[in-house]
Amino acid sequence: MRHDLRSAALCGVLALACVGGAAAQTDASAVVEATPTPERAEVTLDGATLFKVRGVAAYPADKRAAAIAERIRAIAADRSVPVDALRIVESEARSNILAGERPIMSVVALDAELEGVPRDAVAQFFRQQIASAVAAYRSDRRPEVLLRSTLYAIGATLALAVLLFGLRRAYRWLDAAATRYLGARIEALEKKSSQIIKTDQLWHALRGSLMVVRLLLTLGIVYAYLYAVLGLYPWTRPLAHGLFDLVMEPLRVMGSGVIKEIPALVFLVILAVVMYYGLQLVRLFFAGIERGRISVPGIDSELAEPTHRIVRLLIVVFALVVAFPYIPGSGSDAFKGLTLFLGLMFSLGSTSFIGNLIAGYALIYRRAFRIGDRIQVGEHVGTVLERKLLVTRLRSPKNEEIIIPNSGMLNSNIINFNTLAKSEGLILHTIVGIGYETPWRQVEAMLCMAANRTPGLLAAPGPFVLQKGLGDFCVSYEINAYCDQPQAMPRLYTALHQNILDVFNEYGVQIMTPAYEGDTEQPKLVPEARWFEAPAKPPPGAGASR
Repeated sequence: MRHDLRSAALCGVLALACVGGAAAQTDASAVVEATPTPERAEVTLDGATLFKVRGVAAYPADKRAAAIAERIRAIAADRSVPVDALRIVESEARSNILAGERPIMSVVALDAELEGVPRDAVAQFFRQQIASAVAAYRSDRRPEVLLRSTLYAIGATLALAVLLFGLRRAYRWLDAAATRYLGARIEALEKKSSQIIKTDQLWHALRGSLMVVRLLLTLGIVYAYLYAVLGLYPWTRPLAHGLFDLVMEPLRVMGSGVIKEIPALVFLVILAVVMYYGLQLVRLFFAGIERGRISVPGIDSELAEPTHRIVRLLIVVFALVVAFPYIPGSGSDAFKGLTLFLGLMFSLGSTSFIGNLIAGYALIYRRAFRIGDRIQVGEHVGTVLERKLLVTRLRSPKNEEIIIPNSGMLNSNIINFNTLAKSEGLILHTIVGIGYETPWRQVEAMLCMAANRTPGLLAAPGPFVLQKGLGDFCVSYEINAYCDQPQAMPRLYTALHQNILDVFNEYGVQIMTPAYEGDTEQPKLVPEARWFEAPAKPPPGAGASR
């Protein structure tokens, strides 16, 4: 109840201060609502701040400050009002500051209460500030002061010209000195780095740095000149203060922002250090698995590196989730909008990227092939050169490089010729058509003989023949032989075909074409004497017959 009575009394005092006299009728303290607002506004004259005043909900501080500043300016411009005419007239509800009989402002109990000092002390301070401002206002506009300021401005202009000219000459001298003293050293550095470091790049970086320094110095000199010259005249002094605030206010805001975010930045630094050493421990752990020093069920040396990448990604994502609330500005609408925009762009533009990435990991964990394996993907056959998360590179038998996206490989049938080649052998097979007049036992014996003559094919397990079909004009025989060198398949097939032709010629057996309707009475055979007709050349030491 005491608090309510005090508030009611304060409301009454403020109301009396607002409507009690001529000064209150013109003063910015004309208040009709008792609840004060925390805002304060500066009372300025010629760009200099005299003091700050408070406002209330019905009469904001900026309007009150503007009205007081306008009265001070009018009194300062009227030289008929002496400075010592400023006086304070006390009343029960307010302290009125007057210039003669002209009201300037009223200091009420609210001003003193918010400042924490007696009302008469606040009024006395305001009167002294107003007196000093009026004296300075009139002094700055005297002819001799304006003349002196003009001479200072001319001198500053000449100094500006000299400084800019000297800066230009200094830049040219530094450029020439760098060319003279550093030219040979930079060329020698390029030779030592095996052309990795280019002379043009170093010169561009050096001259760019000199240009940046020159630009910063020029801007600093021009800024100092403008601030000094504009501050000489009372009419342009607000521009000088505005120019100063234009540069210093961003620095102040950034500095206060950095100081405010120091706890969050310390947390982020500690989190980054912990995450770094955690990633190092994880890397050492999986490196031990890859080298066989650490054994983990289900993860062998081949899966160590891709599993390490997944674990590392999960750790980084977890750290980002933890760090997000502590990132400066993360709670702002601009930051949220930017992250939403980047997420939308990533989701729309990276569909194939994500698909290939997931397919790459799927292929790794399916263990469909390894580096160096001979595989077939669709119509492409080649040796695996490199397996990345996005693409797989093959080298074809024609020495062509084939790059296949992992998503395409995941959706295709993959034939791996190396998987069982070492343990059980890879079966090479080819089909020949032989007429019905030739005994099948003879044909199978000749095919096995041709396979046994082929170097690179395994003797155990031995070759075998399958009869694939009884056609209209011939029987289809398939010779199957084992090998353990999938990369040599083209060469082995060629040698096997050559030996089949030789053996069948040796024994006078004709190989039929797929569709035979008629032929000469004599079989189409190649006599041994004609095996090496030109341009073929017999091997050294070849006899006349076998």
